[in-house]
Order: sequence, then structure tokens, then C-alpha cells
Amino acid sequence: MINPGALTHYSYALRDAIAGTNMKAVEIHLSDIHNRENFRKISVIKSVCLAQVVGEGKQGYITAIKHILETK
Repeated sequence: MINPGALTHYSYALRDAIAGTNMKAVEIHLSDIHNRENFRKISVIKSVCLAQVVGEGKQGYITAIKHILETK
């Protein structure tokens, strides 16, 4: 699970690090980034993650765990 915060929108280094691990990752945001400014709607991390969980608050971490456990 990763909550990349502001790195979501521009950190290709973080994206490449996730991609290079061969580990399952789920991107988590406590708030709904899709209901914010246009530049905050873009995630460079999303494509290397199993799922993106947004707007669920701390419950999002439980949802992320479920995604990881359900994916083989």
C-alpha cells in the first residue's frame, strides 16, 4: 500500500521504483483526488498499481489490503 501524497502527480522516480519491485501495490488517497484541481486528478503511479483507492478516508487502507489479498 502506498499513499504517495503530492508525489502522485509528478514522481516518475517513485513510479519506476514501484514498477521495479515486482511487488503488489495499491495506491491510496484519503480524499477523492478526482474531485480536486485538474492537475491533482492525474496519477503517474496508477498504472503500476493493482488498484487506486480514493475518498474512503482511513477505511481505504482496509480496501487496499483486500485488493492485495484477492489478487494472485
